[in-house]
Amino acid sequence: MSTAGTADGPAGGGTGGTSPTAAGAEDKASGANGASGAPRRGIGARIVGRLGGGAAQALLAVVALFWLVPTFGLLMASLRSNEDNNASGWWKVFGAPSQLTFDSYSRLLDKPDFVDSFWNTVLITVPATVLVVAIASLAAYAFAWLEFPGRDWLFLLVVALLVVPVQVALIPVAKLYGKIDFGGFTMFGSVTGVVLFHVAFGLPFAIFLLRNFFAAIPRDLLEAARMDGGSEWTIFRRVIFPLGGPAIASLGIFQFLWVWNDLLVALVFADTGSQPMTKWLQSQMRQFTGNIDILAPGAFLSLIVPLAVFFAFQRYFVQGVLAGSVK
Repeated sequence: MSTAGTADGPAGGGTGGTSPTAAGAEDKASGANGASGAPRRGIGARIVGRLGGGAAQALLAVVALFWLVPTFGLLMASLRSNEDNNASGWWKVFGAPSQLTFDSYSRLLDKPDFVDSFWNTVLITVPATVLVVAIASLAAYAFAWLEFPGRDWLFLLVVALLVVPVQVALIPVAKLYGKIDFGGFTMFGSVTGVVLFHVAFGLPFAIFLLRNFFAAIPRDLLEAARMDGGSEWTIFRRVIFPLGGPAIASLGIFQFLWVWNDLLVALVFADTGSQPMTKWLQSQMRQFTGNIDILAPGAFLSLIVPLAVFFAFQRYFVQGVLAGSVK
């Protein structure tokens, strides 16, 4: 009896419990695993983590101020007379604020050719932006969610067009425009010809960008809309277009900036009657020594419009980051 009890005691303790030595070993092992299992932050992660600090924000603010110095200098130069600009730098205005005047802007706006170039820029940029956004949105929806023969091959063709530089098409398109004549109206040298060129070369990137964004929208939303009897146009207008608002707004801003600041296409396809501001300002560079009072305000007016458009639509970027595609 005693022998059985002695044998059963250690056996029961071994199987039914844990000895202090084993428990301590397990605690040490678990502690070691917990320490080793925690991910170690790399140098890049630690630098990114410190970017939200006050010192980093102050540094970024200083960098932003230095980045704005050329723009501020252009504004000050546009508000000084030609004599003052030729005599000293724009920073001298801090010691002589009486040099500031709007006479340069008044003389510039009195020039009919500059006013015409400004409106030509608007007539080129706005249609080119609207057409690219509208056509690319519809095409991107078709490539993302509609089934039709040759869809994948056509999309690959669109992607291939991204690598085609603008310079390759200048001479062929110029020859084509020269042959198009509708009752005395020729495409070459007209606002319409410049707009169509920008639309043709803006569509491949626009379709590629929007197609990838639209394809990330959950399929359940589209299926639910189809079950409710919605047509493809209704789905695009009420589901795709609202959810794709951030991407569409971003595309519109970039397209507007590209067309507004374009000079190469305007030099080739625009004549004197259809030239935008970039080409008009370039023509004034031939007499640079005597017309700073014309170039400075003209360049600042050409700068301020796309800057205002960017800040006006900046909230769409914030909405896209915070809201996401599904609410």
